[in-house]
Order: sequence, then C-alpha cells, then structure tokens
Amino acid sequence: MSDFDIAIVGAGIAGASIAAEIGAHSSVLLLEAESQPGYHATGRSAAFWSETYGGPIVQPLTSLSKAFLANPPADFTDRPLLRRRGALHLGQAADKALADAMLADFSKSSVSLEQLGPNEIAHHLPNLKPGWTEALWEPECCDIDVAALHAGYLKKARNAGAQLHCNAPLTGVKFVRGKWQLEANGQFTAKKLVNAAGAWADQIASLAGAKAIGIIPYRRTVLQLAVDPPASSDLPLVVGLDGSFYFKPEVGGKLWLSPHDEGASEPCDAAPEELDIARAIARFQQVVDWPILRLEQKWAGLRSFAPDRAPVIGFDPHVPEFFWAAGQGGFGIQTAPAIAAMAATLLSDRVTPTMAADPRPFSPARFC
Repeated sequence: MSDFDIAIVGAGIAGASIAAEIGAHSSVLLLEAESQPGYHATGRSAAFWSETYGGPIVQPLTSLSKAFLANPPADFTDRPLLRRRGALHLGQAADKALADAMLADFSKSSVSLEQLGPNEIAHHLPNLKPGWTEALWEPECCDIDVAALHAGYLKKARNAGAQLHCNAPLTGVKFVRGKWQLEANGQFTAKKLVNAAGAWADQIASLAGAKAIGIIPYRRTVLQLAVDPPASSDLPLVVGLDGSFYFKPEVGGKLWLSPHDEGASEPCDAAPEELDIARAIARFQQVVDWPILRLEQKWAGLRSFAPDRAPVIGFDPHVPEFFWAAGQGGFGIQTAPAIAAMAATLLSDRVTPTMAADPRPFSPARFC
C-alpha cells in the first residue's frame, strides 16, 4: 500500500500517539528517519509527570492526560504507566519570590501545591545543606514509564492498520491535485501530512512549502550517578525553583541528575558536553551532602520549543492539509494523551466529541 489518508513524519511519542488515535478511522503511514522509533527526544526523557512543568499554558494538557496514564486500557500495556513520587521545588531565601510566583500561577487551577517549613523540607530530603529554606511540595508528581507508553501507542497504531517505515527520512514533498506526494526511501501519497518531526519540525515545514515557525531545539543533559548511601526509592523529584537543576532516584539506588541546561542546537543526535556535566555535579553538591561514588552514564537529548514555549497543534493557515504537531519541549510525554486526542479531532473528517482542551492557544495561526 502506498496511498494513505494521513502520513505522519516522526514516530516518537507525538507521531505514535496521533497514529494510535486516528488509526481506527483513517489509513495511516508513519515515517521514521531513524532505524527505530523514539531514538531522539522520546527515548531520552527524564520520565516524570508534573502538572507545573511547562507552566500554566501546558498544565491543562498535563492534567487532562492523567486519566489515561493512570488507567490505560487493558490491551494497551501490561504494566502501570505511573508511579507516585511527589516533587519538591526547592530554593534558597533569595528564591522566595519565585515560590510566590509559582503559587500565584497555579492558584486558579487544580494543581496541588503547598509551602513547606524547614522540618518538612528535611523530611523529604535528608542531608540537605544549610540555606535551602524555600520549598513547594507537589504531591501528585509521578514517574512515567515512557518505554511502555510509547510501545503501547505503537502497538495500538499497528493493530489499527498503521504502517511504520523506519530508515525513511522525508526527502521530497509536493502537494499535487489534493494529495501529498512523498519521497521517503520509497514513494507514497497522502491526503494530509502531519509534521511530528520534533527537532526537525521547521525543516519538514520548509520542505513542504510552509513557513518555518522558529522552533528551536535545545540540548538537555542528564547524568546517572552512584551515591553513598544509595538513593532511596522514596525520594521525591527535586527541582530548583530557579530552574538550575533537578534530580530523582532511579532503580538500584542510582540518581538521575540534570543541570536543566538549554543550549540551542542544530537538529542532531545530541551528545552531552563536559562543561554541562561539571555544572550539574557542582550544583548537586551545593544542595545535598551525598558523596558521589562515580558517574555511571551521561546522555543528552533535544527539547524543541516554539518562540512562545507552547505546543504547536493544528493545520497550517497557508499550506493546505499540512498539520503541525511540534514544539512540545520536555512535556511531550506527559501531555501525549491530551495532545493526541486534540490532534485526532482536528484531523478527523468525521463528527467527533467536543475536545476537553481548547485548541486555539496552540494553533499555528498564532504566528501569522
């Protein structure tokens, strides 16, 4: 089969989730440039669900996604997708204004946030160094099993008849007589083209004749550390109020640590830089008195943002049948169910239920 209703460029979490949602009613082609889906941002996620991550504009999408993540269909996955962890947003005295602003940002939402005193902070984070006196507790924060979520979406798409082609970078695009003609290690046609290419989203748009939005990939570094004593599995996700670090426990007493870096990058197979690794360790050592035994792993991924830091979901206002599903930054995993449902409704030619989330704030038309 080479003729489809919808072709999706990118089989990471964005492309896979949309394919899964539309596959029952449309013939779907998933084009993946790499040898396996999820090689870039999806496979390098820090894997947490936090309603505050991404700010107030992203929060409704995150909150709406929890019902699916907490109770996926029985045939979607054979293991839980969420595990409650809690998040400690931590700062020093100078960060009080940041804590107050965060509380104000989410004061009219359903997000649960509470201020903590010194004893409560110490309870959540043993061996804390002096001076860390400001903290907000986000009890609903969870770990996400990203691999299981991505695999579940790919399985659902495949069972609905979607075709996945790996090693198939999009190299040629034309819109002729109401259909997209695509060159991607083969020739295909489709009525609609979905741009879920992550860091390559603007490149795909330009190839299709659409104006680039200005989606910029940023490098994010993550380390895995062995510490003494081993990190307790009950530790929360710890996030700097000033955005300068986060860390969380991993299996086997290990610790994941990031300097929360954002180095602008060309689309690429991202690799960590030594300065960011050193910066992450230095910041960690300023927070807690936990001896580091060794650096076990290091990696980097690209998080891609539109100029206003909000996702871009919807049809291009100037190019017919070209659909954006891009700019999902580091929150694409935790918002995948809500964004996929929104995209499926916008893409559908059928009568569908009213979307729970308003798509207008995320429309590409806002950049015209």
